[in-house]
Amino acid sequence: MRPGAFFDRDGVLNIDSGYIFKPQQWEWTPGAREAICWCNAHGYAVVVVTNQSGIGRGFYGAQDVEILHEFVQRELAEVGGQVDAFYYCPHLPEDNCACRKPLPGMILSALRDLDLDASKSFLIGDRESDIQASEAAEVRGILYSGGSLLDFVQANA
Repeated sequence: MRPGAFFDRDGVLNIDSGYIFKPQQWEWTPGAREAICWCNAHGYAVVVVTNQSGIGRGFYGAQDVEILHEFVQRELAEVGGQVDAFYYCPHLPEDNCACRKPLPGMILSALRDLDLDASKSFLIGDRESDIQASEAAEVRGILYSGGSLLDFVQANA
């Protein structure tokens, strides 16, 4: 079983400017692409887990999220990196679904789907709800508050 490197999307991999769903809105955080490449090179399955309530609010559709994630994959491929899987929750907080962080549904699905070892995995998130979800899935959670994501991953993996 491989370890997993789980990343929240908005606020960790990209600058969170609110309801990002178009490639032209995407702005990588410093060192994010390099952090993913580092995880790839060190045997981690890279998984993005992201709440996307903009779908439930009608701001954009699931197809928009898929197109954005395809863009992210192309950007990563240019530097030799890749995300192994993207998981997103389209629900509103009041929907109380099991996949929306702080609940662990997306993480548990990825652990099962990709045959990952939770005890050797970690999640980097920028909100307490990310950390709560990781702890509920028995994955080590690490709170990110800015700076080079590569340096942060290297110091905490």
